[in-house]
Amino acid sequence: MSLYWTPNSNAPLWDAAGEDEPEGPFFSDLELTHIKQSGPTCVPTTLAMIARATGADVGPEDFMPLINSQSPHTWSKVLEPYGMQLAYCNQDLRRLEYYIDELIEHDDLFLLCFYSQDPPYEPDGNGKLCTAHIVTLHKDTIIDTAKTDQYASGKARDYHRLERQTKRIFRVVPKGYGRCL
Repeated sequence: MSLYWTPNSNAPLWDAAGEDEPEGPFFSDLELTHIKQSGPTCVPTTLAMIARATGADVGPEDFMPLINSQSPHTWSKVLEPYGMQLAYCNQDLRRLEYYIDELIEHDDLFLLCFYSQDPPYEPDGNGKLCTAHIVTLHKDTIIDTAKTDQYASGKARDYHRLERQTKRIFRVVPKGYGRCL
């Protein structure tokens, strides 16, 4: 048997839904209110901002003891009480600007993680690769918890850090969704 196959390097961020799988958007109706992070707390601050949109009275400090900033599985677990979880999107190290139009088309809620500087190939002596950051994309708006000025919330296509390389992209999905972490 002879098989001719070549890899496809252009997978969509979110593969088409299966027959019994809801397609979304899942959380396009949420009202997100910016929270300014204190120190290097973008992950717990972002999670608190999302949980607050469901009516929860929580802050970043509620999530800090429950998560590992380098373990997205823990992020997904802490969103469960709010009816949400995370699902990985297909992505690679391309710059955020490569993905932004496709993400906006989904009209939903995503977490975008990117490297703050050009990532090296090996960690330093302390085991750290380099600094990364996470922002929230809701429909066509990026909310950045590290900012308080005009960059705190604005049109995604105008976000000032779209040239940064992607570390991870997650779609926020309903708790128990088939693709959740």
